[in-house]
Amino acid sequence: MVEDRLAKAQFGAWVGIVGNLALAGVKLVIGLMAKSQALIADSVHSASDVVGSVAVLIGLRAAERPPDEDHPYGHGKAESISAIIVSVLLAVVGFEIGLSSIKSFFAPLVAPGFLAVWAAIGSMIVKEWMFRYKYNLGKKLNSQSLIANAWEHRSDVYSSFAALVGIGGAIVGEWLGISWMLYLDPAAGIFVSALVLKMSYNIMMESIHSTLDHVLHEDDTVEFRQRIESVSGVMRLDTLRAREHGHYLIIDVKIGVDPHITVEEGHRIGKQVKQELMGNFSQVRDVFVHINPYDAAQGERT
Repeated sequence: MVEDRLAKAQFGAWVGIVGNLALAGVKLVIGLMAKSQALIADSVHSASDVVGSVAVLIGLRAAERPPDEDHPYGHGKAESISAIIVSVLLAVVGFEIGLSSIKSFFAPLVAPGFLAVWAAIGSMIVKEWMFRYKYNLGKKLNSQSLIANAWEHRSDVYSSFAALVGIGGAIVGEWLGISWMLYLDPAAGIFVSALVLKMSYNIMMESIHSTLDHVLHEDDTVEFRQRIESVSGVMRLDTLRAREHGHYLIIDVKIGVDPHITVEEGHRIGKQVKQELMGNFSQVRDVFVHINPYDAAQGERT
């Protein structure tokens, strides 16, 4: 199961690396040939996605390493860390695109060649496919880093659309003799920059939230609770905390049992609770069970 998940996730990361390398190269060449600041900015954005996909690939491999003495809960948070790295890279690229586009306002401008229009349209189609593929795969595998990488592709769709508007506007402006429309190309580059920075912020906030031992809300643990309460010998479920540890969960549970049974019998009930959760929920990587003596006259035990 673990090896299968890793293989699928790594294939998804390689799709991003190869696809972005090809797109970045094509858009850069056409952008230079057509003299389009927006398309050049868009190619830099695609190139940054290559670095992001590499970071995701490294994070995926690290996350599947087995627990060790220093990391008894495993290395699942490596995916969240790789997602944070992706967000930082996006922020740097967004800033660079904006700065480059602003500088273009103070240089002589010419309308881009029409080839840049087709490059932007082709990029939108390819990147939307890559977004849907990566996003669906990330949801299926519960991989935060793959989902973050997918949103990088969606930001490329937006940036290519902005580039298309800027390129088209500049070309039309030259045809009609409206000089100010030439500035639509670098203006589109600035718009792309803002989109990239916003995407970076959203990914970073979500990744930090997950890294700080986020616990599932009660509504998300109903099935876990039902399984625990169905175990023979469990008289009360005192507390349940399901912590997100990257793509898997670590569950801490306290249960109330008959105070007059033996330690061995209490251990057996706890072991069965663990087996129920790990055997029926693939996302549960480990379970820690604390046994409390049940007393109907008292509240929750600690």
